[in-house]
Amino acid sequence: MAEGVLGMGSGQASALNSELIDKLKAAERKARVEPIEKNIENIELEKEVMVNINLKVSELLDSIKPFDLFISGGGTAFDQKAATTSGDSVVFDAVDVANLNKGITSVNVTQLSQKDVYQSNTVTSAQKDTLGDIGTLTISVNGTSHDFNTADYATYDELKDAINVTAGINASFDQVGTDSFRLILKSEESGLDNALTISGTASQALGFTTDGTTVNNTNHILTAQNMNATIDGVDYDVSTNSIEIDGLKITANKLGESSINITDDKSQVTLQMQSFVDKYNELVTMIDDEVYNGDSAVGDKSALRNILDQLKDKLFGEYGTNDDKSVFNYGLDLDKSGKISLDVTKFNSAVENNLSDLKDLLVGSAEKEGLGTQLKSVIDEMKFSDGILSIYDDNIDKREETLTKDKEKAEESLKSKYQELAAQFAAYGSIINSFESSFSGLKMMIAESTSS
Repeated sequence: MAEGVLGMGSGQASALNSELIDKLKAAERKARVEPIEKNIENIELEKEVMVNINLKVSELLDSIKPFDLFISGGGTAFDQKAATTSGDSVVFDAVDVANLNKGITSVNVTQLSQKDVYQSNTVTSAQKDTLGDIGTLTISVNGTSHDFNTADYATYDELKDAINVTAGINASFDQVGTDSFRLILKSEESGLDNALTISGTASQALGFTTDGTTVNNTNHILTAQNMNATIDGVDYDVSTNSIEIDGLKITANKLGESSINITDDKSQVTLQMQSFVDKYNELVTMIDDEVYNGDSAVGDKSALRNILDQLKDKLFGEYGTNDDKSVFNYGLDLDKSGKISLDVTKFNSAVENNLSDLKDLLVGSAEKEGLGTQLKSVIDEMKFSDGILSIYDDNIDKREETLTKDKEKAEESLKSKYQELAAQFAAYGSIINSFESSFSGLKMMIAESTSS
């Protein structure tokens, strides 16, 4: 093959603006862009680490809340109650178990409350769409009378709909057999105060009364009544089957006797303390794994150490009215790795024999906050806008944003540079090809001369 005058094969000048440019661009991209991409990848890894650390801090926060003086709902671990029940005539419930009175509450249900319910005489399929003018139906509830002139309604469904918009009354028109329907009237609420009084000529035609005023007992299928119950010796006659006494909600579901015994549940103190110990150690392990790992993606390891320093500062503090109580006097211990352990036997002994001092240490008072109260406040602050975790997360986002912009600028710079270089190489290629063409004749003459 003929060699070009510049040492290139004929037509090979195009290599200047394709393969060679791609190699040059790839080499420069490796030096300028790939380090930025690597840093962005590291930031993504760092964000994953911080998500997990934030999660562990949140778990630690939840574990210390039962020892926070200002906990909302349920009380502290020292205020928990245990309940044992007997009988199934009622269901016991409470929004705030911690504030229930200790002792036994006895309940004897002798009557359940119920609604007032009437049914009409049966109506066939052929009759259900033709009500007819059968006079006025008067229904009284809660001291108010409501009149329904049947001449205004073409069907039983229309009458039912008119009754349904009336406060205190529910109406339905139900199929109760193969070819039979009934108009059903119910009081919205149970109890004597919500009983229905039905009268009028239409009431007799429908079968609610026998003569327009006297109740038809055959079709008065449920009679309104109150719940009757004796609770701790006190008689109650109320319209509903639920009653609340001293924060304890009692809901009757059948006749009979039931009781509930409320006692202090000291076991929760030890269980909650063990939960705190476990969550604290999990956080220590996670942070140590990052701080002492040379391949960790975390950029600011001092911030992670600061998290533990703030927690340890509180753990090693002294609390109580006279600042003379330490958790390490009640069964907690610290090992050389920075983790804590709980001597359950020693701690349980304090729960049984020195509960007041232990509560003073862990919960404290408004005047002298305890370990749990102060520690909860410290962890809360870490997550606030000016807290260490919040600031760290913001810095990660800012670094990622900066690196992303740097990458975009570097990519754009390379693109612009090599577009310009490609244009220059294209021009060089054209000149080279022109030279190749101009000197091809001379090259042939030289070759012939040499041959002869």
